[in-house]
Amino acid sequence: MLFKIFYSFHESISAFNVFRYITFRTALATITAMLITVIVTPWFIKKLKKMSMTQYIRDDGPQTHLSKSGTPTMGGVLIILSVVVSVLLWGDLTNRYMWIMLTAIAGFGMIGLIDDYLKAIKKNPKGLNGWYKLGLQIVLALIIGFIFYSDPSDNYAAKLSIPFFKKWLVDLGWFYIPFSILVIVGSSNAVNLTDGIDGLAIGLVGIACLANGALVYIAGHAGFSQYLHVIHLQGVGELTVFCGALFGASLGFLWYNSYPAEIFMGDVGSLGLGGALGTLAVITKQEIVLAIVGGIFVIETFSVMIQVVSFKLTGKRVFKMAPIHHHFEVKGWAEPKIIVRFWIVGIILALLSLTTLKVR
Repeated sequence: MLFKIFYSFHESISAFNVFRYITFRTALATITAMLITVIVTPWFIKKLKKMSMTQYIRDDGPQTHLSKSGTPTMGGVLIILSVVVSVLLWGDLTNRYMWIMLTAIAGFGMIGLIDDYLKAIKKNPKGLNGWYKLGLQIVLALIIGFIFYSDPSDNYAAKLSIPFFKKWLVDLGWFYIPFSILVIVGSSNAVNLTDGIDGLAIGLVGIACLANGALVYIAGHAGFSQYLHVIHLQGVGELTVFCGALFGASLGFLWYNSYPAEIFMGDVGSLGLGGALGTLAVITKQEIVLAIVGGIFVIETFSVMIQVVSFKLTGKRVFKMAPIHHHFEVKGWAEPKIIVRFWIVGIILALLSLTTLKVR
């Protein structure tokens, strides 16, 4: 919106030519999303309290979490809105990838919103039925996957890129659709499982946004992609603006979500952000790299799976509590220590993911 308006003056005022640069608009998108979140969140917290949109704390979780009962939830609504507004202002709305990303973050966020509404307003501790929630996620991911698979202009539609190798591509054929569903739905639920202690998930999402922003920019740049032997995808570089907006919104929300949290993002935030990261990986053909960037999300998910399988087969638990961040809580680690250490590992994994660009 503003991007087109300002850029239209570039012929008469050369200074406005700067708006054609993705890096400049990414910076504006980051600042805009962050400011919206930082400024509006205090008002949003008051509104949520008045509406009794507060977090339900399960009594089978860590006992230290019982004191968090009554903390406003559904802050993810503000995260998603700030991203959408920022992208609409500074993004190129003629770019189809941008609309797919907006659909993904809003669609998965809506599924989470229904779940949060049932928990907070209807006082249903289980929220949306698990099978209904999974079914809606699969349908949305199926639509996204089919859009890419059926695109005749995309020469890499059904290809899987293998990191650390020069353009080693595996043609998945029709299996690409269920694979993309697995990536997107898996990413959405992985972030949801990680969102169990103050600031952990949103901090890791911010870290992932930085790494993905670099990957997206390189994939969309003809010169950089050729030099680094990365698949060049025409127009995908514009998603750097989206990554910037999501990073800015994450920083702004972390201001209030850091320990002790004044607001939680709820399922509307975790499912929406996770779905966006998964969709981003599918668009850029970096599905495997996503598992490295979001390594903590993967570990959290597998800790739950291992715990469930172990208990059903042997009657014994591998961890004191799952997901694994709760395991360390029960062991006596302070919540801020767990958060910072997980962030440190997340940063290391993000840097490792970027090495896949050069080691080819």
